Amino acid sequence: MELFDNLALGFSVAFTLQNLLYAFVGCLLGTLIGVLPGIGPLATIAMLLPVTYGLEPVAALIMLAGIYYGAQYGGSTTAILVNLPGESSSVVTVIDGYQMARKGRAGPALAAAGLGSFFAGCVGTLVLAAFAPPLTEVALSFGPSEYFALMVLGLIGAVVLASGSLLKALSMIVLGLLVGLIGTDVNSGVARFSFDIPELTDGISFVVIAMGIFGYGEIISNLSHDESTRQVFTGKVHGLMPTKEDFKRMAPAVMRGTALGSVLGILPGGGALLSSFAAYTIEKKTKLKPGEVPFGQGNIRGVAAPEAANNAGSQTSFIPLLTLGIPPNAVMALMVGAMTIHNIQPGPQVMTSNPELFWGLIASMWIGNLMLVVLNLPLIGVWVKLLSVPYRWLFPAILMFCAIGVYSTNNNSFDIWMVAVFGLIGYSFIKLGCEPAPLLLGLILGPMMEEYLRRALLISRGDWSVFVTRPISASLLAAATLLLVIVLLPSIKKKREEAFVEE
Repeated sequence: MELFDNLALGFSVAFTLQNLLYAFVGCLLGTLIGVLPGIGPLATIAMLLPVTYGLEPVAALIMLAGIYYGAQYGGSTTAILVNLPGESSSVVTVIDGYQMARKGRAGPALAAAGLGSFFAGCVGTLVLAAFAPPLTEVALSFGPSEYFALMVLGLIGAVVLASGSLLKALSMIVLGLLVGLIGTDVNSGVARFSFDIPELTDGISFVVIAMGIFGYGEIISNLSHDESTRQVFTGKVHGLMPTKEDFKRMAPAVMRGTALGSVLGILPGGGALLSSFAAYTIEKKTKLKPGEVPFGQGNIRGVAAPEAANNAGSQTSFIPLLTLGIPPNAVMALMVGAMTIHNIQPGPQVMTSNPELFWGLIASMWIGNLMLVVLNLPLIGVWVKLLSVPYRWLFPAILMFCAIGVYSTNNNSFDIWMVAVFGLIGYSFIKLGCEPAPLLLGLILGPMMEEYLRRALLISRGDWSVFVTRPISASLLAAATLLLVIVLLPSIKKKREEAFVEE
């Protein structure tokens, strides 16, 4: 009964005119960002963080959350119509979605993605509402050593579940931790690694790094490709509703994708991307029924399952953020920044000290998922038109918004130069095949890890055994070590690499 009382409180907060408006704006922006290839939710949330300064904390987080799960919806539109994933988690949707569009079945493919996403989003939000309170109770028993061990496990998990090379993912984490050291020492108040540059005494803002690496870096990468390679959808979208046979085939696939996404979304570094790859792999291993189109040639299950998985994953990734204060992926790391801006300490205290924000955010996700279905299916014609806009007209506007956004954070032109520098670094990461998301996780978790490590050692008077004598921290560190050992086994390593390859 307590859960229903809490949800009633959440809906009373979410149903105010202001919060409904910001949920709508977030969903609309998220869909738009998902549709436009090369601009992900990371860059958008980074750009819009300064805009949220003047908003109420609940409204700000509702809008930013709407952008995140809205982008998961929008990415499927481009993947199906233009053979370009608007979002990294829509990479596998391209395989069968585009083939369906080429066969004149773009409508059913888009409907399968939209309806699958709506169902998964609702289930993911229900999982979040059910599991968050008990996890919060557990988190209240955590001390500095437990939090340090949990963050170590989170970073190891981010390395293990990142796509691509393990060594590159580990390098990105370490680089993020090193960048996080720049600024003022937590205990002594002495500036370190600032090279006598006054602007670096407060450290490098995560907004600057996120905007540079994920915003400018992606733009430079897109501009490096010839414009003639950019495909434009020239066909028409007829008949949105899938057939009765389509529904029979996609329903079990949506269920499987939702279950998988709900679990994987909680894991650090996994979230929506890993969920969609894993869901597609499972569908391919499920036996084809008589008369069913093979995978890679326009099978509706190849669209419904990954889209359901990535939306369920994006909803449940809020669980570790809201209960433990630990961001499981780069977007959640930016949400930590948004909460900090509004003087809210992410973690178990949020639910007890600010229940309106906690339950209001959860309730807004149900409303947001409904808004996305209503928005996406009727506006498909608008998104098709938008995809025909030449990129040379889009990128100057994106650059301008980035520059205005980062300048307004501190009213400092130094930050604009820093964004440009990190844009070049982000482009070099793309060329080297390094996934930059673990870097942002390292940057956010690094200072927190250092603080908890030093606090634990202060309490224990320098006794390092505090991390292994306390049961919870010892268990978490053992789990991190075991995870690292398992993933380094040759057979597991090979399977891990295969999981992220789309045929």
